This record gives sequence, structure tokens and C-alpha cells, in this order.
Amino acid sequence: MNRQIRQLAIGLMTCYVVLFATLNYWQVAQEEDLNANLENTRAVRREFNKPRGPIITSDGVVAARSVPNDDPDADFVRQREYPTGDLLSHATGYFTLSFGSTQTERAFGDVLTGSTAEQQVRGLADLLSSEVDNSGTVQLTIRHDLQQVAKFALAGRTGSVAVIEVETGAVRAMYSNPAYDPNSFVGLPFEDAQERIVELQEAPGNPLLDAAYQQRFMPGSTFKVITTGIALEAGLISPTTEFERVREWIPPQTNDPIQNYRGTQCGGDLAEVFRRSCNIPFAQTAIQLGPDTMVAGTEAWGIGEELPIDLPRPAASTFGNTDDLDQKLPLLAIRGFGQNEDQMVPLHMAMVAGTVANGGRMMVPFVVERTLDHQGRVLDETSPEVWKTPVSQANAALLAEFMTGVTEGDRGTAGSVDLDGGVRFGAKTGTAELGIIGDPDRVHAWMIAFAPLEAPKYAIAVVLTDLESTQADAATGGRQAGPVVKAVLDFALTGEGAS
Repeated sequence: MNRQIRQLAIGLMTCYVVLFATLNYWQVAQEEDLNANLENTRAVRREFNKPRGPIITSDGVVAARSVPNDDPDADFVRQREYPTGDLLSHATGYFTLSFGSTQTERAFGDVLTGSTAEQQVRGLADLLSSEVDNSGTVQLTIRHDLQQVAKFALAGRTGSVAVIEVETGAVRAMYSNPAYDPNSFVGLPFEDAQERIVELQEAPGNPLLDAAYQQRFMPGSTFKVITTGIALEAGLISPTTEFERVREWIPPQTNDPIQNYRGTQCGGDLAEVFRRSCNIPFAQTAIQLGPDTMVAGTEAWGIGEELPIDLPRPAASTFGNTDDLDQKLPLLAIRGFGQNEDQMVPLHMAMVAGTVANGGRMMVPFVVERTLDHQGRVLDETSPEVWKTPVSQANAALLAEFMTGVTEGDRGTAGSVDLDGGVRFGAKTGTAELGIIGDPDRVHAWMIAFAPLEAPKYAIAVVLTDLESTQADAATGGRQAGPVVKAVLDFALTGEGAS
């Protein structure tokens, strides 16, 4: 009998240990992953009837708020509303019962519902109240007025605009088209909301993603800023370096020549080939640097790492597959001027321009400026932080000089873009030829820039994607992205948005 009791006790103890371990695994070890799962709406359901604070822009416009539910038969007394529609949806995200939450609504949901430890402590005095509202406010760095200008300047074309403050990394505008309006599904019954979500997921350009920081595109000649920076740091080139004036050049390991844009003859000193955006000098530079130095140099600029932004699921720029690159030198050459497998996130390219303007310091980008409790007291405020220092201050100054040549020098590719009030600025254009079989004229048009030249305040990246570029009507970065850069910088520096 005692033996049977012992066996039973051991069996029960084993079951207890297994149960204990299983519960700890799912409740503790897997808690973060379970809460991050978009299909897990349990936490959202628990919070749905809680007061939820607003998300506001840096200039005080409400981008998201909770309002009374007009449906007397609804399970919840509140529902989320987005007064700015698709203008700020990529920053705010959405908060729904059936499909969870995204973006700021997800990353800062604890602040909005008053669930942070600090908010709980501050709300202790209200514990005996029957109506406890401990919700907080999230204030974005994004300016509503500048965001409107970015959207207007894109004029319905597919592309992205990203504007950051040079010294801090604060994102002052970040708009991508296509976008989406959260109001089109947040208040709908499950079946209708699901139909709308699926429609958006299957739509061209994936409107639910913010292409400005969650997608990447071939950068074309804007990448020459990075190649030049790597070569300057390596001591391979200097302002006195001269490149032969040629129309084509054959890299090692191939008989297929590389040409300058549309076969033009191009060369001269470093300043000239930069402002005219010759391809061959940068292909030659990449070959002379070699695969190891070139790859390490791109990593110094943050390429290959997810952007350290305070929003979920950022993309990482890439230099492409680097396996056996020493046996694929023609690809290395082409990547030196931004083609082949080079892919850059638009926000990252704004950070590249910002790095040049900021003495070689690449700042961590951030979209949330501060969080506040229900009484308007600051809970947390984002402090500027350096992410990378890919170039020295001296070499950053040289890059700034070269980028100024693009806007002011002879045959500079951004020479047609003049900012109002005579504001001087530095820029680099790019026209990425996608090389699509059957559609050879398809390109992305880029421009990155910083301004004002004397005391840089803003850095910007603009990309217009999948444009048709023909011999008669070339869709270059200067012609297509340039006017968008001008509209945004004019408004921010000398127009109604100047501060």
C-alpha cells in the first residue's frame, strides 16, 4: 500500500512540475512573443473599455483619440477615431478589437491606457474613485503642417518623403503614398473590417506598410555619398583625385563594360564626378576599395541593420549578398554607384544626408517626442542619441562641399532646384534603373538634401518609385524628386512653416 501511495505521490508531483513549467513557459517566457502576436487580441479586449489617451502631433493636432460609441448595443462604450485620416496613419497605426494594434498605438499602448508603473503610482490617489481615468498622451515629433506639404508635393504619386532634424534625429515629416485611412475599418463589424483589411493587404504598394521606414528601394546615385565617404575614410581618394574622362569602362572578370548615364563622357576631379554623377569613377572606387573594405564601410553607415526607430518592424537597408564577392567584382563595381542589389530605406537616406550635415554623426531617428500623464505632466522625453559615426568631421565637411556642388556647380544634377530666399543647400540626386526585363524604362527617382548650408536644420529624402523614364522624357531624380524637396524645404525654412 505504501508503495502505491509513493508512486501516486511521485506521479502527482511529476504532473505538478510539468504543469508548473508549462504555465511559466507560456505566462513568463513567451509573454512578450504572445503579446506581440497580431492575432492575439486578448490584451486589446481587456483594454478596450479602458480610457485611452490621444496621440497628437508636435504642433498640437489630434491624430488619434477615443470617442463615445454611438451604438447602444455595442459591447464597448468607446471606439478609436483618427481625425487626420490617411495623413498620419503610418505613424499612429490603428487600435482595433479584432485585428489588434500597430505603430504608435501598439508601441506606446501602455502609456495611452495609463498602464506604466509611473502612471499607476501617480494614480494611487484615485483608487477609491468609481471613475478612474489614468490614460496618457503620446506626442509625436511629426508636424501636421509639414506632413500636409509632403503629401501635397507627392501629388498622388507612389513614393515617400522623410524629413529629420539634423542635430537631433527627430522625424518632422514621414509620409508615404499609398497610405490608408484607419477610420475605414476600426469601427466596423468583424466581417466588414476583415474584408477591408484584406483589401488593403492585397492592394498595390501595400498601403498598411510605411514605405518610408518599412520598405527599401534601389538608391541609384544617392548611394555615391556612401561610396565617397567610405573611400575618403580609407584614404583612397581626396579632392585632388582625378578620373579619366571616358564613356565606358570594363571592370575585372567580365567583358561587359560599365557606362555613365546614357553613355555620356564623364570624368575629372572628385568634385566634378560627384556633381555630374558619373558612374564609372564610383565603380572604379569600389573595385579599388575591394569587397572587405567596401562591405565594412557600408556597415559603418548602418547598412544591414534595422533602423533604430521607436516604431515597430523597421526595415534594414542592404548592400546585397556579399558571399564570394571577390569572385563577382563586376557586381561590386555596379553597387558602388547604387545599382544591382543595393537597397536603401528612404528614412535611412535622410539619415545619410543628416550625417553629412551633422559633422559625421548619424542620429537615432525617433517619432515620439514625449509622453504625458492624464494631468499633462511629462512622463518621458526622448533625448537625442548618436547611432553611428561613419565619417570624420573633416570628411563630412568634404561631402557637404561635394553635395553643395550638386546644387550650385557647373552641370550639377540638382542645379535646376533653387530654394526660396536664396537658401543654399547640399543635395545628391539618383536615378535607379531597375533593369526589369520587358520594361527597361522603369526607374526610381531620388533626391537627398540638407539645408540651410551654413547651419543645417533639416535633412530630407524623397523617392518616387516605378516611374517611366524615356529618352524624350527622362524621369531623373533632379526633375522628379527635386520639386518635392523644394516644396517641403521652402515651407519649412522660409514659408509659413518656418520657425
